[in-house]
Amino acid sequence: MSERAAGSEAGVRRPPGPLLLGVRHHGPGSARAVRAALDAACPRVVLLEGPPEADALIALAADEDMRPPVALLAHVVDEPGRSAFWPLAEFSPEWVAIRWALEHGVPARFIDLPATHTLAREDKDEEEKEDVAEGEGEPGEPDGALSEPARAVRIDPLAVLAETAGYDDPERWWEDVIEHRGARAEDAFAPFAVLGEAMEALREVYGTGGHDRDLVREAYMRLQVRAAQREFEDDVAVVCGAWHVPALRQRTTVAADRALLKGLPKVKADMTWVPWTHRRLSRVSGYGAGIDSPGWYGHLFAAADRPIERWMTKVARLLRDEDRPVSSAHVIEAVRLADTLAAMRGRPLPGLTETTDAVRAVMCEGSDVPLALVHDRLVVGDVLGEVPASAPAVPLQRDLARLQRRLRLKPEAQERELELDLRKETDGGRSRLLHRLRLLGVGWGEPVASRGSTGTFRETWRLHWEPELAVRVAEAGVWGTTVIAAATAKAETDAVGARSLAEVTGLAERCLLAELPDALPVVMRVLADRAALDADVGHLAQALPALVRSLRYGDVRGTGTQALAEVAAGLAERVFVGLPPACAALDAEAAEEMRGHVDAVHGAVGLLAEGAEGAEGAAGDADDSRSGIRGRWHSVLGTLSARDTVPGVVRGRAVRLLLDDGELGQEEAARLMGLVLSPGTAPGDAAAWIEGFVGGGSGGGMLLVHDERMLGLVDSWLTGVPGDAFTDVLPLLRRTFSEYEPGVRRTLGELVRRGPGPRGSVADTVSGTPGFGPDLDEDRAGAVLPVLRLLLGLDETDGDVGDVGDRGNNDLVGAGR
Repeated sequence: MSERAAGSEAGVRRPPGPLLLGVRHHGPGSARAVRAALDAACPRVVLLEGPPEADALIALAADEDMRPPVALLAHVVDEPGRSAFWPLAEFSPEWVAIRWALEHGVPARFIDLPATHTLAREDKDEEEKEDVAEGEGEPGEPDGALSEPARAVRIDPLAVLAETAGYDDPERWWEDVIEHRGARAEDAFAPFAVLGEAMEALREVYGTGGHDRDLVREAYMRLQVRAAQREFEDDVAVVCGAWHVPALRQRTTVAADRALLKGLPKVKADMTWVPWTHRRLSRVSGYGAGIDSPGWYGHLFAAADRPIERWMTKVARLLRDEDRPVSSAHVIEAVRLADTLAAMRGRPLPGLTETTDAVRAVMCEGSDVPLALVHDRLVVGDVLGEVPASAPAVPLQRDLARLQRRLRLKPEAQERELELDLRKETDGGRSRLLHRLRLLGVGWGEPVASRGSTGTFRETWRLHWEPELAVRVAEAGVWGTTVIAAATAKAETDAVGARSLAEVTGLAERCLLAELPDALPVVMRVLADRAALDADVGHLAQALPALVRSLRYGDVRGTGTQALAEVAAGLAERVFVGLPPACAALDAEAAEEMRGHVDAVHGAVGLLAEGAEGAEGAAGDADDSRSGIRGRWHSVLGTLSARDTVPGVVRGRAVRLLLDDGELGQEEAARLMGLVLSPGTAPGDAAAWIEGFVGGGSGGGMLLVHDERMLGLVDSWLTGVPGDAFTDVLPLLRRTFSEYEPGVRRTLGELVRRGPGPRGSVADTVSGTPGFGPDLDEDRAGAVLPVLRLLLGLDETDGDVGDVGDRGNNDLVGAGR
């Protein structure tokens, strides 16, 4: 006796013709109903809404390494960026139908419009592009596939049915009618018949409901259903969106359906399986259906019994893991409250609304803060599917998967931070991989500031794998078959097409970080050509720091950077020559920007000079190097500090940098400040000079704390500013002093209140602050040297700790990336 005959003897009445199982995509109630209907009908073939190109991939659903959520990915062979997804979760009716067919040895086929037509869109249709950019799509359309421009008001069938039934929330209506309905063997086909009748009534009123492209898709599906009926003697089951059921029942001629398909554009497309996430399912976009609670739906589908009790237990476990005081009594009370709320609201069983209200009241004590965690971790969830290695993939994807396995760097849906020590082989490989992927536009990792170390040997990454990155990998496959080859080709192309010098220097830095030695010659050649032609000092000043950082990164990775050092030295010389003329006659905004350039060049020169000193020191020429690039830069700063045509903020910063480097004594700095703050200088210019000297995060606050002469000069000048000019300089001064640490501001206030010595005098004074003397106490400073040697792992033969300290400071500057 056949399975179908056995089902008939059990009293199950199957509708005549093809069995049309209209579903809601990603609906657990629909999924359970589909399974029950297939068990009752036992069809000889199962037809599914989806691209026919995926038929060859259906068998992979039986692989033990395939774990939903997953998605079918189709992309244009010659343009991988043009792509579409068909996501499937464990609770998706289509996935349940596929698994049923594989378990029962029944063929399963996709019957929707082929991806070769879906991806063949007209690029000139800008409105169509906007629909996709905003994540809009039609019911049952692939996520990310382009849809026809809306020529009518688009309707949400479930929203219309819910409103007709008196519900203000389509999700709540769906739960009451489908999710909470008990499945009984004797009515396995009844829910599909009722839902089909409802959709037929809607389509009589609304037609296509604004989804005009459905006419073409449904014509193709009807042709495929007819073909299957002929092949399998009408023993066919069709699992599709309920919206399409009336169209598939419609009696049309083969000629009419073929006419609708005539002349459709085509492209060559490839298809594979890719991992998907619950979080991506929650977005409102096309086939993704925009379900608000994939984690909740997954729980409803997986919970064989007592779903509310099991859900509350999950919530309690999560909150306890976050150190919230939740006990078994809380779980019992939350279940009771959810049941009570459902009864009061006339619902057959508690839904997500009732469980959420109960969790908020009982476990979260009325607070939405822990409730937000429950929503993020459980209601939505961070589940990431898995795809077997045997799934088709572009060569670049296969190489990436191989590197991920070798480096033990598994993609995860949940965001996490990864600390890397570049001195270790595995961590160095991870760093190179992440940098190469970023260069290819695959943003799996994002560099963030390191915690606990500022050395160049350490990196911190924030990792977060999104399904869309599979498209980026496929798109990057045009550059090469391996990650390193693709990154090299991409870097070379980007260098040739770069529009500014800063882009090329940034690219050189990224090539060193990604360790792409084959790309560096091309990048360096372009860099040298651009640097020789660019006469804008601002552009040169922006480019120099990136070059010097590249030298530091190359050094820590053991990469040769001689060519880069030569270009950097030449660029620095051009900056030295062009900077003084470029600083003349600038307005306030341009002057502030130029101050930033001066700071950047100063830091770069320090690192560049250190590198030169290290290289020359081996030959005994360190002193010549010190008087070389660093000395020339100090001459430029001296020129800037003395020219009246240079804006005050730049002059003040030049004086401060010379003071910090020991090229200017305290007496001379105080003298220059006294000249600037004299009555002959306009208050606005004087305030700008002060801002440049002690502002911009340069540690100027501590300088004023420890040098009461300068504090006295500033205080005397400020108290003498005329009232009409005071309102003009106040915003600039407030910005300057607001950057100081609270403790520094408090100390300055105390010093001003007490009166810091003779006002306006530049004579030596003894500090009135306990613990501070007029000069450096070398004996007290030397007392810390043994501790520094211990921390740095040095012995008495390793030279002056101060030299080591200088190198450490330069490392700190180089690590500020």
